[in-house]
Amino acid sequence: MPVYKLDENEISFPEPTLADENGLLAVGGDLSVDRLILAYSNGIFPWYDKEQPILWWCPKKRFIIEPQGIHVSHSMKKYMRKHEISFMLNRDFADTMHRCRVKREFAEGTWITDEMEKAYYALWEEELALSLEAYVDGKLAGGLYGVCLGRCFFGESMYSEMENGSKLALIMLAGLLEKHGVLMIDCQFYTEHLESMGGKEISWEEYRSLLDKGLGL
Repeated sequence: MPVYKLDENEISFPEPTLADENGLLAVGGDLSVDRLILAYSNGIFPWYDKEQPILWWCPKKRFIIEPQGIHVSHSMKKYMRKHEISFMLNRDFADTMHRCRVKREFAEGTWITDEMEKAYYALWEEELALSLEAYVDGKLAGGLYGVCLGRCFFGESMYSEMENGSKLALIMLAGLLEKHGVLMIDCQFYTEHLESMGGKEISWEEYRSLLDKGLGL
């Protein structure tokens, strides 16, 4: 199946189901706010290395967490009872995203380039993205950021400054999103870590239905 080349001067994408078996749908285009909104509204997201052109993905199977279904292990509940846990929303979106980048650059590598940082900050300025940090006994433990459209949250990355930091941030986020009627946290790809937190794999058809419902379509 061909990978489609996008025109920078035209904000459009091919039909999401035309992605190849690995989920790659298109290449090129830009990271403008309008294109990113169109992408996430159709289950498409950018993911690429800095030496590559922009790659757009839409996996056939999706991995999500329903906010009300977040799993908090017994050991985590014990940890949370033992410490004072708090969170802060949008403390500093740019700093949160950069921390995610730095943590990954010195580990497995990162897709969070200067271009990506600028693009998602622009989304945040339009109130279409958010960041959240978790604190343990008043100390920064970890955080995450993602895109918010309608009643859907699209998780992008997370980081830890101390043990359990990113897990606490995800737990705090899920509680917040549940209160606001958010239907799903889109995790994009499967990881054991996210599965242990309550993540589950669903079909494209299930995902598209949930997405459309969350966007009010």
